[in-house]
Amino acid sequence: MSFDLLILGAGPAGLCLARALSGRGLSIGVVEQQPLEALSAPAFDGREIALTQRSAETLRRLGLWERIGQLDDAALSPLRDAQVMNGPFSPFALRIGHELTRREELGWLVSNHLIRRAAFDEAQASGRAHGDLHWFTGQPVAQVRVHPNGARIQLADGSQQQARLLIAADSRFSSTRRAVGIGASQHDFGRTMLVCQMTHAIDHAHVAWEWFGHGQTLALLPMNDDPATGAHRASAVLTLPHQEIEALLALDDAAFGEDVTRRFEQRLGAMHLASTRHAYPLVGVYPHQLVAERLACVGDAAVGMHPVTAHGFNFGLLGVETLSGLLLDAHARGQDIGAPALLARYQRQHRLATRPLYELTRLIAELYTAESPPARLLREAALRVAERVKPFKRLVAGSLAGT
Repeated sequence: MSFDLLILGAGPAGLCLARALSGRGLSIGVVEQQPLEALSAPAFDGREIALTQRSAETLRRLGLWERIGQLDDAALSPLRDAQVMNGPFSPFALRIGHELTRREELGWLVSNHLIRRAAFDEAQASGRAHGDLHWFTGQPVAQVRVHPNGARIQLADGSQQQARLLIAADSRFSSTRRAVGIGASQHDFGRTMLVCQMTHAIDHAHVAWEWFGHGQTLALLPMNDDPATGAHRASAVLTLPHQEIEALLALDDAAFGEDVTRRFEQRLGAMHLASTRHAYPLVGVYPHQLVAERLACVGDAAVGMHPVTAHGFNFGLLGVETLSGLLLDAHARGQDIGAPALLARYQRQHRLATRPLYELTRLIAELYTAESPPARLLREAALRVAERVKPFKRLVAGSLAGT
């Protein structure tokens, strides 16, 4: 079959791009190695996504916001303020308040699996209404070929599909990106992230925590109270060397709750496990190019962020906004949607929007995980100075809110 574009990867970014382009006169193929059943009912994966205000507006425009609320009426949790702490037993915290943005919240917190479900439902509904989305699921891509006039892929079953443009939306370790010869700079932070939901005795007041302790990094992402029990609830993120994460995964639920309570110094009172536990290695990835002949990268395939600044999916949505705008404008003008000049413009805009924060995030993660005494003193001093500099705090608040 022949399409205007083929999206390789039906994660949140790929699905949002499909939804953004559907109904605008383009024929679109979506290729995903998972079966269709997994896309329609994605499993809980532990990850809670901190959305900027800009990202929330994008989800509203795409129809996802309302669908998420229909899936779970407690899913959309406001993130009012944020605080950053350093070291154990320290009462000091750098506070970033929502009032710095003139909004009632810095952003929103939503479970990743609900975003995936809503994106699939909305894309599928739009595809049915307009007849412009075709799904190829349950098998991997075996071969990718690009040429000046278009591109061709071969699936594992031997079938071939053609398009004027390919979209790599598979993962930060994108096999599509590698297939066309795009390398990437990778930074392995030597840590693993454990994520899960916890209930706790003391209200978090919808404040997010980033806590750089000695030998560990903790984060708390505030969720709405559990609708069934009324218990205070949050997503806990523990970043440790992998062998320590393995030990935590092996604990029974009660022992795990006690361990997390101790790590958070009982600042939220007793904490109890409220979900399954999931572990992810921390590796930052930035490709050498975001485009190639007849190919563009979006989502994690374009920028694989460390989660400390919570911009991973926000950058994915930003790429969707930028690329879909360029593609739809070119299509409306009768121009080639895979033209080199168009792809180069997308690369320039998305690099300018993402590369500075990607590099800054890498430096922050390295500084705040270093355990030497000078590093500990430097980060403590940096937080205390930052607390006194309101323009800097306003800048950070604007970055968190996406404004």
